[in-house]
Amino acid sequence: MTPVLRSESMPVQESQTHLLIIEDDKGRKEFVLEEAIYFVGKSPDCHLQLQSPFVSRRHATLERQENSDGTYSYQITDGYPNGKRSANGLMINGRKIINHILQDQDEIVFGPQVKVVYYLLKRDSFVSAPLDEFDITLISPNMIDEEENL
Repeated sequence: MTPVLRSESMPVQESQTHLLIIEDDKGRKEFVLEEAIYFVGKSPDCHLQLQSPFVSRRHATLERQENSDGTYSYQITDGYPNGKRSANGLMINGRKIINHILQDQDEIVFGPQVKVVYYLLKRDSFVSAPLDEFDITLISPNMIDEEENL
């Protein structure tokens, strides 16, 4: 199999994954951000429910914002848009903040034992020609046995 080499004619596209690691009274869970807006709180109507008596019913809002390079970021705001702020506020990286554009590995504290860590995972993907349907690699059973005996 011939490796695909990048040439100047192949455009590079940046792929992003926006990931939250959530720790609250119910344990730890992962959540991938894909939508334009999320409401965060302990209310059942929130997209991201946090389980703790220290979290407000409608504690925060996450909104996707497009960047000039075609990628996007998420901004977190204390409370709901045009609504009141949460009772305990947001601590982001140790500072009390009303709104903040999230950066990789930001730690958001909603209250005692309730935190969220944001990760921005990036990788470059290259647009290449379609795969050749006849470009296959055959593995002989003898090849597998030889590797195991090494």
